[in-house]
Amino acid sequence: MADVAERAGVSTSTVSRTLRGLSTVSPEVRARVEKAARELNFAVSRQAASLVTGRTGTVAVMVPTLNSWFMGSALSSLAPLLRAAGLQLNVYEIPDLTERTAFFEHLPARRNADALLVFSFDLTDEETARLDDLGMPVIYVSQHVEGRPSVYVDDVAGALHGTRHLLNLGHRRIAFVPTEGASGFTFSSNERLLGYQRALAEAGVPLDDDLVVSTRVGSKRAAAESLGALLSLREPPTAVFAEQDEVAVALIWNLRKTQIAVPERVSVLGFDDQPLADWFDLSTVAQSPSQMGRLAGELALKLIDDSDGDHERHIVLPTHVIPRGTTAPVAARTPAPAPASRPADQSRMPEGPAGPEGSASSAGSASSVGSAGSAGSASSASE
Repeated sequence: MADVAERAGVSTSTVSRTLRGLSTVSPEVRARVEKAARELNFAVSRQAASLVTGRTGTVAVMVPTLNSWFMGSALSSLAPLLRAAGLQLNVYEIPDLTERTAFFEHLPARRNADALLVFSFDLTDEETARLDDLGMPVIYVSQHVEGRPSVYVDDVAGALHGTRHLLNLGHRRIAFVPTEGASGFTFSSNERLLGYQRALAEAGVPLDDDLVVSTRVGSKRAAAESLGALLSLREPPTAVFAEQDEVAVALIWNLRKTQIAVPERVSVLGFDDQPLADWFDLSTVAQSPSQMGRLAGELALKLIDDSDGDHERHIVLPTHVIPRGTTAPVAARTPAPAPASRPADQSRMPEGPAGPEGSASSAGSASSVGSAGSAGSASSASE
């Protein structure tokens, strides 16, 4: 740093302020210092800087997996935000019990980060208490943790509005397909199931446990088995609400493979609004993980700069229903025609004009009912 200061003709403290990005340095001086640093191949030592500032210049992120659309979208908006603030991003992926045990035993983020973001992680009370002892801001993302800063989407309201969308289309036999084995997403899964149940109760539709069938993400066989369980019910659903778009697409693939038209016979609704939802023209409940990641990063920066800030703040993001081509009004069910009544003794029917007119009138009446029924079905299907 002394070499940079000598070449730029400034003090070492000015070099320090410049390379830390502080606004107290004039543009002309900043340009000289940065030029000298480049010519000398000088890089700031974060370890040395942390001895002075007490900060590491790093934000840690704890995730159960990186192999998901949600995580990718959230981190892709978080990383540029931190870079612009002069901070690095350090990601801890904890996919299994072994990694999890090691993380909480050693807590590698301690003294190696200024804040920790916990993304979609099902923590025990003991694990949460361990994170409380890190001595840094810990922000929970895509989950609500009482008494700690959290950024999450209103999953209950999202599922409630999605179910209402299907109810308003006339559906009453609405299935819900949650995911199982999706590490870290239990909070969202439970909240979405609750929203689905609330919407049905609000509409006076009895809850039917047979209409809630779990499946695994990314498995065609699991999707087929779940769909088979629903279609084998005495009264199968006319609509299916999948907890995630990936599940919804798998269900649509299986429905069409078995010649069941979507949405003519079964409507399908997803949750997320991933890019694949647009490609498959999937009706869905949209959320924005990129916005969630950005807001979580902004909250982390505020708490790093203000240790007395609001450490119980909750940022709740809205969702909205996007109707596309996989949901439609429930198919009209044409009632079975009643058996025609037969006169006891046709030979005693009066002859003459009254007889033929009566027969013609009866036939005309039957024809008229049939036409009305057909027209009603066509009208319902086109609405």
